[in-house]
Amino acid sequence: MTSEPGHWQGDVRLGVEAWGATPPPPVAPPADGEAEGPDADAESVARTILLDQLTGRARSRKELADKLAQKNVPEEIATSLLDRFEEVGLIDDAEFARLWVEGRHAAKGLAPRALAQELRRKGVDDEVAREAIDQIDTDEQEATARVLVRKKLCSLARFDDATKTRRLVGLLARRGYAPGMAHAVVRDELSAEAEESPSL
Repeated sequence: MTSEPGHWQGDVRLGVEAWGATPPPPVAPPADGEAEGPDADAESVARTILLDQLTGRARSRKELADKLAQKNVPEEIATSLLDRFEEVGLIDDAEFARLWVEGRHAAKGLAPRALAQELRRKGVDDEVAREAIDQIDTDEQEATARVLVRKKLCSLARFDDATKTRRLVGLLARRGYAPGMAHAVVRDELSAEAEESPSL
């Protein structure tokens, strides 16, 4: 499956309450005398879109902005609502990044390089992404890499060590592991496999 980060623990209803906690600033009547209905309707629709998107899991600000753009929400209204959602804590790129890293590492075994690429595509600032990725230390990365290699080894029994090495290192590279760690883990796991195999 396409892994999603862990379920967001935030309650959208709290955001709705927070929204109503501070009355909006007074709005001057339109100079041209036109009714305010269309803008008000657009804002209501946009707010509903955001709340629907945030039900179930956190999303980055860029993801939400893209969704509003797809729905043809005027940019000015979209920006105002996104700012307000950030103020009340319903949009938090740092928390989104933390949950994304935690979920993708656990479910897919992704390493920092791959995680950074995914967060960048979701519009998360590089510094924010780096802080989230730092929660995975080197020991945890190595342990996860070993699990991936051991699982894959089961399907490579008929191949020689050179082919196994190439395929296993490629597997880890695609998950974002550094070449040095990938080669070291594969070498160790192949050695362990050889020691465990009965001599012919």
